[in-house]
Amino acid sequence: MLRWILGGREAQGVVEKNSVLFSGEEQPKNCFTELQVLKGHFDIVRYLVQIDDFRFASAGDDGLVLVWNVETGERLLELRGHTQQITALVPYTITQEDLTHTSLITASSDRSVSLWDPDTGNRVQTVSDLQSSVKCLLVLSCHNIWLSGGNGLCVWSSGFQLLSKTEQHSDTGVTAMVELPRNYVAAAVDREIIIYELKVSSTESDVSIIAFRHLANHQDSIRALINVSDKLFASGSHIGELIIWDSVEWTIHADDQIALEDLPYDGPLEIRLGSQKQSEVSIQHLVSDGELVVAAVGSGLYVYNVQNKCMVACRKLAHDSDILHTKLLSQSKLMSCSEDGSVKMWELQEPLLLAEPTTAGFFGMWSFGRSNKQGPSPKRIPEALGLKTLELMGDLIGHSGAVQMFLNFGERGLVTCSTDHLLIVWRDGERQSSLRGQELFQKLEENQGLS
Repeated sequence: MLRWILGGREAQGVVEKNSVLFSGEEQPKNCFTELQVLKGHFDIVRYLVQIDDFRFASAGDDGLVLVWNVETGERLLELRGHTQQITALVPYTITQEDLTHTSLITASSDRSVSLWDPDTGNRVQTVSDLQSSVKCLLVLSCHNIWLSGGNGLCVWSSGFQLLSKTEQHSDTGVTAMVELPRNYVAAAVDREIIIYELKVSSTESDVSIIAFRHLANHQDSIRALINVSDKLFASGSHIGELIIWDSVEWTIHADDQIALEDLPYDGPLEIRLGSQKQSEVSIQHLVSDGELVVAAVGSGLYVYNVQNKCMVACRKLAHDSDILHTKLLSQSKLMSCSEDGSVKMWELQEPLLLAEPTTAGFFGMWSFGRSNKQGPSPKRIPEALGLKTLELMGDLIGHSGAVQMFLNFGERGLVTCSTDHLLIVWRDGERQSSLRGQELFQKLEENQGLS
């Protein structure tokens, strides 16, 4: 019901006061029983970043950056300046003389990049007339510099001075970047990962960046690139390839690509017969806590143990549509959001029975990732380990469009953004009830009772 109630798409120039809504008690393990709808954007909201313990920023296709208070839902600032959609948004924290201040860097299709002060709303720095739109941003706090990726890769100072840039790449350009040890950066460019060496002088006044090595192990365009730990990073492609890399040697950490097609299927057989659509095997998002890697593959979730080099859990039909964003809340709990408009909470549980050894058999007809690639047979899930199950703990349904991503503020709540132009703050109903009770008693004490 809430999907339709909250689905208004009218443009809102001013934030309206929204009454608290309740999602019901049908999900006993779901603490998010209250929600608050935030209106202010008039197009798709794609990005959320946390500024501090209480504030976050949202941005999207309307070119606006809005700063919010997660505790109250109040819109604090509206950052206007870009004329086209926002393509990247990152926090930029600088520490000087024991004082720490977090700014925001935004990139837009209008071929400009700007630095904003979320305390005042001022645009502190801006660079315009770039050769291409910036698709990704990476802050290197250790050197107080940041990188932008578009048709090429550029290195910038904190004062937005161009320090170095690379050659122009082909159509796709740089779509993702991660920082590696020893002043190296890995960048995804189409189906390649390019390792760049960053040379910084002792005074940090002279910086240069050069392509050092090309890793061409993927067979299709890379859709996700993340750091797993200080020693490992991971990449996922459009055809379901997931590779764990050594961050120092730049070699494949696992013996072979993870064979997702070997895992048992948990959905109805009748809807999966025949060839798979490409989107069903595409890795849209990766997230890791250093021990586990969660891959969003089409509408499914796959959990991989880095140390044991094996898949430990999977759910091939976790959502009704492609999953766009995931997060590990702990070693046993994770969340995911999807084009189907929902946010789901999952719990990793030990299996009741040990997993049966997998065989090609009936499921071998489904092509997935690099299953047709010549080479050694992929590793199977060890029988002794067994596959854990991903059990649904809660289903947050409030958006009428695809949920692009979410931010977790712990006890203060969960923030989601969507193509329906809305943001929703999901709150722990019991905590909110307790806070209201405390506020009531405090007012009674101040007024010396009801008399």
